[in-house]
Amino acid sequence: MHKVAITGSGVFTPSEVITNDELVKTFNAYADKFNFENKGLIERGDVAAKDHSSAEFIYAASGINQRYVLDKTGILDPDVMHPLLRQRSDDEPSVMAEMAVDACTKALKQSGKSASDVDCVIVAASNHERAYPAIAVEVQDLMGINGFGYDMNVACSSATFGIQSAADMIRAGSIRSALVVNPEICSAHLEWRDRDCHFIFGDVCTAVLLERVEDAESKEYFEVISTKCATVFSNNIRNNNGFLRRSRPDGMKDRRDMQFMQEGRKVFKQVLPMVSAHILEHIGSEDIKPSDLKRLWLHQANKTMNDFIGKKVLGRTPEPEEQPNILQDYANTSSAGSIIAFSQHSDNLNKDDICLICSFGAGYSVGSVLLRKINA
Repeated sequence: MHKVAITGSGVFTPSEVITNDELVKTFNAYADKFNFENKGLIERGDVAAKDHSSAEFIYAASGINQRYVLDKTGILDPDVMHPLLRQRSDDEPSVMAEMAVDACTKALKQSGKSASDVDCVIVAASNHERAYPAIAVEVQDLMGINGFGYDMNVACSSATFGIQSAADMIRAGSIRSALVVNPEICSAHLEWRDRDCHFIFGDVCTAVLLERVEDAESKEYFEVISTKCATVFSNNIRNNNGFLRRSRPDGMKDRRDMQFMQEGRKVFKQVLPMVSAHILEHIGSEDIKPSDLKRLWLHQANKTMNDFIGKKVLGRTPEPEEQPNILQDYANTSSAGSIIAFSQHSDNLNKDDICLICSFGAGYSVGSVLLRKINA
């Protein structure tokens, strides 16, 4: 069995930003228009009026100040309220592949490796812009990587599940290295017209390079001690869009269930204990105490959720540097969030420090990666 390390990471961040104030202005304009156009139905009680949103409400509910997106023009148009992306020909790189190449290139640069050193590409994300061919195979082609690639989807846990898949193959000896990349265009499957969730998501892409420890050339990297994944079925986070949509009588209509939906209170109540127990079981299986954890890079969905998990795991309120948050700037970026936190806040650690990446979300799913800091 071969030891495995994460030796590089990279983040692609879109150039366009939407602040809470911008988002609220658009949503409230939409709400006013909806209420005016449906005045009679609202007065009869047949349709509920749309309440206004506010920047204060958004921050209090989530801890989010802004989000990066591929296109803000369409999102901020009250008559559109979704991203408007240029239709690309089949001969052009797909949007997700383009994002992935950027993040992968940065991860390779940090690790001191090139595309010729990579055996496998795993594109692990909560949604994919097409069914086939796999985005991963396209990324492989664009970067000149030999070997193989495949796509996978475990919603917000996709990155950690992808890391486990790559680590298992490296340990077993079937490959020497793999890029796990998470292109997330969450703005395209968010319902921007829903006050309860219109502020949640942003767009981004992250990547990590995993390889055998013996092949690592970085002066600093993270050895993968172990990984742990778990799933429990739930409808409380759901998106019904898919290839059978046009086969349903009303499938092509503007249906709410064709975008991200969640029962927020149920998710809080059920997921938080699941994640906390998962982390404690994982570190316990390695005879590691909570007090041994020097850094937690958690899924960036909601600040209140992360504060709860950190306190439950550590037995006290984590210091900001122990459990860094990035969602105030990026919002929820699904599978990429914990990897952004890892990539941007993996400094100031000492040799042999124990750290943990954990992501969780729809499924329900939860994945964790236990790491040891190595200074070569």
